[in-house]
Amino acid sequence: MSDAERKADEAIADALDSPGEDPTSPDPGLSGEESTDIGTPAEHESEVVAAPEPSGQGDPDPPPSREGVERVLIFLNEVAGGRKLVTAARELAGAGADYFGVVAPQNQPAVGQIVDTTELREAAQSRVDVTRAVLSDFGIETEGGVMDPDSSLALDDAARATKPDYVLISALYDTRFGLTRKSLVEWAKDRLEARVEHVPVRVDDDAVRWDLTHTLVVGTKTVHSKGLLDELERRAKDKPHRFTFICPRSGDVEREEVCANLAATLAELYRKDIDATGQPMSPEPFHAIENAIEHYRVDEILISTLKGQQSQWLDDGLIERVKEITEIPVEHIESSPGRASSEPAAAGVSA
Repeated sequence: MSDAERKADEAIADALDSPGEDPTSPDPGLSGEESTDIGTPAEHESEVVAAPEPSGQGDPDPPPSREGVERVLIFLNEVAGGRKLVTAARELAGAGADYFGVVAPQNQPAVGQIVDTTELREAAQSRVDVTRAVLSDFGIETEGGVMDPDSSLALDDAARATKPDYVLISALYDTRFGLTRKSLVEWAKDRLEARVEHVPVRVDDDAVRWDLTHTLVVGTKTVHSKGLLDELERRAKDKPHRFTFICPRSGDVEREEVCANLAATLAELYRKDIDATGQPMSPEPFHAIENAIEHYRVDEILISTLKGQQSQWLDDGLIERVKEITEIPVEHIESSPGRASSEPAAAGVSA
């Protein structure tokens, strides 16, 4: 043991042996005495620090056994899709599950709050439609529906209706509900007869993974354009990325078209093992970006518009307005209207 290690052990032992502080003693920081200056983060950049603790509350239980599963319920509390969710569904399908139900509550997602309160039903329906379309791209056929605004009631009703033996809950690490702030995942494990697996929406993971770049992608008419998809794949090859899509209202583009295009893009990224999630219905683009910056860890913003066509977003000064409210890099990309081509994959996990 080195002298430095021995001194550190002695200091820890002394601290454990010393009596606790008198709770009635004045706070040194408030008594006028000089406080210790621990420096700024920049001054400690070169120091070796311990690995971060696992983010969020997490799920203390390992995933349950997937043996003998026939009926699967997928519950979307936050966003559409998610590579980990799709992978779990494909593994269950490959092991013999032959029924998949996909439901979402008409709630206000806790992450980002990037949907209008007046459009909660359409937002929930979009989460369902996008996820079903992604799963269909991988050969998994599903039923879907929109449920009660209360997450617990929605999950309970969906379980009664579909009678699953396995439930995949896509939600934040520590999703709670009601006046008593019960954990949705723990409530489901106690309440439902089916096996329950929590597939966390990994916002907290992004916050502690500094090797990963979180890109907020803003696009509607171009969300499945070849130019945008090529750019995202190029970035992901350079270094690990996670893409979060928000698709604000744009002209006369129908919700169903946006859902189909977003689903196709997510599926294509998943085939290349690139993490991405999305929200197909968002409010006016500036406020959607503003809310996303507030609730997500965003490292860069990519705004995509159609090449060679007049853009209302650009006419309204969207890029300049976003740059005024954040120091996060904001980049504009123009994409041709052509759609990216893709081929459906089998339900297994080989693609």
